[in-house]
Amino acid sequence: MRPLRLYVFGSKGQVACSLREAARDQSDIVANFGGRPAVDIVHPDLVENALQEFYPDIVVNAAAYTAVDRAESEPEVAFATNRDGAGIIAAAAGRLEIPILHLSTDYVFDGKKQSPYLETDATAPMSVYGQSKLEGELAAAAANERHLVLRTAWVYAPFGNNFVRTMLRLSKSHDKLRVVDDQIGCPTYAPDIAMAILSIARMITHSGWRQEFAGVTHLAGPDEITWCAFARRIMHALEHDGQRSVPVEAIPTAAYPTAAVRPANSRLCCDRLASIFNIRMPTLEGSLKHCVARLLADQQ
Repeated sequence: MRPLRLYVFGSKGQVACSLREAARDQSDIVANFGGRPAVDIVHPDLVENALQEFYPDIVVNAAAYTAVDRAESEPEVAFATNRDGAGIIAAAAGRLEIPILHLSTDYVFDGKKQSPYLETDATAPMSVYGQSKLEGELAAAAANERHLVLRTAWVYAPFGNNFVRTMLRLSKSHDKLRVVDDQIGCPTYAPDIAMAILSIARMITHSGWRQEFAGVTHLAGPDEITWCAFARRIMHALEHDGQRSVPVEAIPTAAYPTAAVRPANSRLCCDRLASIFNIRMPTLEGSLKHCVARLLADQQ
C-alpha cells in the first residue's frame, strides 16, 4: 500500500519537531517539512511550489508566531504569520483539493467560563496572539472547505521553549519557585499531539474526506491543573529521578504581570476528538515522566 504523504509547514516548533520524530518511526508515513527561509508561509508562490513539488495527501500547518508577549508590540508580524500565512496555506491546499489540519490555541477564549470549553463556545481572545490565531482559524476555514482546526493548549516537549524546560532550568539556580496558581489548563505533550495528528491523517486518507471532519476539534491532554500544580508535578518527577527539586510557592496572576493577558481557564473539552476520531490523549503522569526522562538524558 502506498505510504501516506504528509507535508508540514513549520520545521522548528515543538509540534513540527515531534511530527518529524513520529513520522520517522512510522513505515506508512512519508513526511516533508517546509520552514523559513526556504518556505516562508507569507509568500504564496513558495507555499504553492512546495505543495506542487511534493503533492501530499494531507497538509499540516504547524507554523506560527508564538511569542505571546512580544506580539503585543509587533502585531503586524503576528497577524502576517498566524492569519495571512494560515489563509495562504489553506488556499494553496484547497486548489489542489488537499485537506488541511491547522493548529490553533486555547488563547482564542477569554478564560471566563467556569467549565471546560467546547468547540461551539463563543471565542473572545484577550491578546494579539489569541486574536491572530482566531483570525487564522477563520482564514483557513474560508479558504479550504476540507479544513480541520485542531486547538491545543499548554504545549510542552523535550525541546523548544516551554514550561517544563523552564522549570527544570530555574530549579538549578533557585532555592524556591513562585508560580501562578489561579490559571488552570490542560498540559499537552507535543509528541502526543504528533501521534494524534498522524492518526487523524490516516483516518482521513483511508476513508476519504467526510464533512463531519470539518471544523474545530479540541486536542489537549486530559488532566486539568494549575501552573503551580504543574510545576510541583515537575519537581516531583525530578525528585523521583534523584535530581535536585525545589519548593514551589503559589502566587496569583497579579503578582506575575505579563504584556499579554492569559486566560484564567484554558481547559478544553475533547469529547469530539474521541467521538469523531476515536482518540483519547495520554495522561499527564505518563507523558510528563517521558518528557523529564528525555530532558535529563540529554543533559548527561
